[in-house]
Amino acid sequence: MVVGFGFFFSFFDIITIGLSLKVLQEQFRVTESTVNWAVTTSLIGYIFGSFLDSRIADRFGRRIGLYISVGLFTVGSILTATAWEFWMVLLWRFISGMGIGAEIAGVTTYMGEMSPRGARGRYTSIAVACGFFGFAVVPFAGVLLVPNFDWGWRALFLLGGLGGLVICFMRRHMPASPRWLLNQGRVEAARSVIEEAEARSRTRCGGSLPELVPSSVTAAPLHLEKGFKILFRAPHRKRLWFFGLVWFFYYTGNYGWLELSSELLVEEGFKLGQSLWLTGIASMGFIVGAVLAIFSSDWIARKWSCALLALAWTVLLLLIGWFPSEIMIMVAGFVAAISISMIIPMMYTYTAEVFPTAVRATGVSITDGIGHIGGALCPQIIFGLAALTAAKEYQFPAALTVMAVTGLLTALLLALGPQTDKMALE
Repeated sequence: MVVGFGFFFSFFDIITIGLSLKVLQEQFRVTESTVNWAVTTSLIGYIFGSFLDSRIADRFGRRIGLYISVGLFTVGSILTATAWEFWMVLLWRFISGMGIGAEIAGVTTYMGEMSPRGARGRYTSIAVACGFFGFAVVPFAGVLLVPNFDWGWRALFLLGGLGGLVICFMRRHMPASPRWLLNQGRVEAARSVIEEAEARSRTRCGGSLPELVPSSVTAAPLHLEKGFKILFRAPHRKRLWFFGLVWFFYYTGNYGWLELSSELLVEEGFKLGQSLWLTGIASMGFIVGAVLAIFSSDWIARKWSCALLALAWTVLLLLIGWFPSEIMIMVAGFVAAISISMIIPMMYTYTAEVFPTAVRATGVSITDGIGHIGGALCPQIIFGLAALTAAKEYQFPAALTVMAVTGLLTALLLALGPQTDKMALE
């Protein structure tokens, strides 16, 4: 839960910029194509921050990486709220993006290493569920602040930044990852972390713990070799590019919906306040999906559950695009939000499982970073392809169809992925 609250404010920040685009365009007197760079620069920062912080986490420890990540998006969010020129918005969004990218890669790695083999999906989903509460809350805060006050968008960014300060305080007692300590040869430090955990458990269980049961699964060999180059050897090289491609397709459509839905609805003829209410109601599905993910993440092979969810997402976007009534946007958008908040923690868990401890954070970061290239370019990809394939009056269904196609490609790729359920980490 403590780690997960960082996800809350990271996801809070992701939605905030999407809700603010129209107001930023008006207040800073920039074009639509220019204001969309506020999304792009954030996601470019995400890629850089994720990679740099993951190298720090693999070299100096997971806890240090998690402190750096929350510090970056806290500073970036607070400074975005003070921007008086549009170039400042772009600069501070880049800093915020660095923190968000670092946070997501760091939390995914940390939760995977701290969770039992048969419950990695469940505990990662609990952490990520906190983030989806951020997705659900922001549209309602946005509808109260953004259309009604000139400073409303600034207040949203400030709230996110102040939340980051609280997270820094909450994380002061997080234990180090024993797997990372063992990989560094720090056996006694790893033993100390485990003994402290056992002592707390004895207190809660009335003084005794169950007897140790020998594992029936052979753990992967420990990679004592250090360095970035491990990722570019078989079989990790192939996994690196495979999961990077999966994330690229998924994030192109996912960020398209999360960041551009309000703008697209306004272009379709809905008023700004109306579009915010519709996306706000639909966003309540994030809470439902996050809870469902906690209980279902370890039921069936992650490759199949993720593929089915990506396929459902594809169908839902097509329904919204071609039948854009208020009811359809709320209902299909609600179910689409459920699919997002279920697939994200499963895919995070799935990605982290395939890389060794020595470079796990870096492996997650690179694949997630490749994915966010699609997210960073989603306005250009979606609006560009929509403009090529349809007349102006069909831009809305064309844009949603482009997003849907990225979901279909994601589902097809996932069906070809490796099997990892209940696989022991080294």
